[in-house]
Amino acid sequence: MPDTTTGNATSGAHALDQVVWNALTSKQRRFALGNDRALRFPTAVAPFAALKGPSPASFDALRELIAAHGPAALVTPDEIRPPAGLSVIRRATLLQMVWQGTLEPASAPEHVTLAEADVPDMLALTTAAQPGPFGPRTFELGGYIGVRSEGRLAAMAGERMRLDGYTEISAVCVDAAFRRQGLAARLIRALIATIGARSETPFLHVLATNQVAIERYLALGFVVRREMSLLVLGEAQA
Repeated sequence: MPDTTTGNATSGAHALDQVVWNALTSKQRRFALGNDRALRFPTAVAPFAALKGPSPASFDALRELIAAHGPAALVTPDEIRPPAGLSVIRRATLLQMVWQGTLEPASAPEHVTLAEADVPDMLALTTAAQPGPFGPRTFELGGYIGVRSEGRLAAMAGERMRLDGYTEISAVCVDAAFRRQGLAARLIRALIATIGARSETPFLHVLATNQVAIERYLALGFVVRREMSLLVLGEAQA
């Protein structure tokens, strides 16, 4: 896929090519576990990890993090072949999309800010809708909003990885009973406005096979920046 934003994806110069590493060494460094070779989020916050280059020393550091904290997900521009001592749990191709649209005036949902008290409802909704990984401390990344209706959490979306100049939109999901009301699109637009007010660019990741979601994001003004490789690693099986 072509790089549609400033920077050269092929050379690895663009900040979003190393999105996890750059988040954990800038705006989200308070969550970083590891050292100068490998970093990860706490498992309850997010499963993502990153290497400072695919060297043996970096994989050794990652292996220690996995042993201590459980499986880790790498999001990289190119596919990685892990060394012995690690097992592949999952491989997938993601599309990394950045927002390049124009925010049009629209009626905003009467959304609420989601916090610790909302975690049980957030976990229930994400478990049912499966928008991607979401743990009991993911809300600590900040910026999660939702719509409540009929006494339940009908829809939610929020900000996940943040790095200089960019914020990721994630956990976009709607309860099956409240779909086809435009709730997800309206929450995304609200997040776009919030992120844009900070002079940051919204971006997101979506499975390359999820054509329905891709079309919806395109309609909201997102464009495909490039393909990314998702690799989930665990300890080697005995």
